[in-house]
Amino acid sequence: MYDFNFQSASSIDDAAAKLSAASDGTVMAGGQTLIPVLKQRLANPSDVISLAGAGLSGITNNGDSVTIGATTTHAEVAGSSDVPAALRAVAEGIGDAQVRNRGTIGGSMANNDPAADYPAAALGLGATITTNQRDIAADDFFTGLFDTALNDGEIIKSVTFPNATKAAYAKFPSPASRFALVGVFVAQAADGVRVAVTGATDCAHRGPMLESALSANWSADALDGITIPTDHINADIHGSAEYRAHLVIVMAKRAVAAAG
Repeated sequence: MYDFNFQSASSIDDAAAKLSAASDGTVMAGGQTLIPVLKQRLANPSDVISLAGAGLSGITNNGDSVTIGATTTHAEVAGSSDVPAALRAVAEGIGDAQVRNRGTIGGSMANNDPAADYPAAALGLGATITTNQRDIAADDFFTGLFDTALNDGEIIKSVTFPNATKAAYAKFPSPASRFALVGVFVAQAADGVRVAVTGATDCAHRGPMLESALSANWSADALDGITIPTDHINADIHGSAEYRAHLVIVMAKRAVAAAG
C-alpha cells in the first residue's frame, strides 16, 4: 500500500470535515472494498477517514419502512428481526462470513459494484439513501459502473427501505466471489410492482418489461416468452451475454415464486 494518514471520525459531520480538509481523502466503512484496492495500489488517497466510530450503525423499523445505518454490517442486517425477510436474504447471500461481519450496507451502496446485491434491493423496494447533505431516491442513485449520484464530500448516513406486500431476491452467484452473475429482486407494493436486476449490466437497473408483465399477472408464468435484449448485457469468462440474459428471466421467476 501507499502511505496515507489514517483518521477516525466521531460523527458524520466530523467525517465530512476531515474529508474536506484532506488533499485527496476517502472514507472507509467496513473496508471490504477499499482495503483490497489499496493493497493492489489502485488508489492512492492522502487520508483514509474511518466511519467506525461515527455512530452510523443501527436498524429501525417503524412499521412502514426499515432504516438501516450506513455502517451496519451485512451480518447485522441478516440477523435482525426488524428487517423484512427479503432484505435478510439479500444480506445472508453476500460473500462469506468474514465479509458479512465486516462489510457494510453503506459501503456496498457507495461502491456500486455492478454485481452487488444491495443495489438491486434498493431499486426493487424504492429505497431512499440519506446522506449528510440530502435524500436521494434509489432510482436516481446508481448512475453507472462503480458510479453513483454522490457528490464530492457526500457521505451516506442511512438507507430507508419501504415495506412491500410481497418481495424476494434470487441470484445466481459466482462460486468463488458470491457476487451475482445475475440477481433479480421483485417487489409488489401498494404503489405497484418493481423489478431490479444486478450483475447483468454495468449497473443495477429496473426491468420495465418484467414489471409490466408482473403488474398484469403476479405469477412466474407471466414471464414466459419475454426475451431480454443482449445489447448491453455483460459478457466475460463467467458467462456470455445470452447466458446472462437467460438468467435474468430464470432468476425473476424464482424470485416471484419465493415471494408467493
